[in-house]
Amino acid sequence: MLSYPCRAEGPKVRAMVQHEADIEVTVNGRKARSRATTLQALVAEQGFADAKVATALNGEFVSEGRRATTPLNGGDRIEIVTARQGG
Repeated sequence: MLSYPCRAEGPKVRAMVQHEADIEVTVNGRKARSRATTLQALVAEQGFADAKVATALNGEFVSEGRRATTPLNGGDRIEIVTARQGG
């Protein structure tokens, strides 16, 4: 089982951020299986850990500061949006 550092608890404390079994969620309109227990862990799992992104859970905006404490459940709908430039 992997663990990710949880910023809210300080750099030396590690929090377990995985479900024991996969849950099914929808990420950007596509079904996905995940063991993440928080939105922050899912963002990292999807490859956006170092990116500036906007997130929504079940249609409600979730700020970057609340992702680490926002729990995930099976059936949740998550949107992860990155900024794009160009015309």
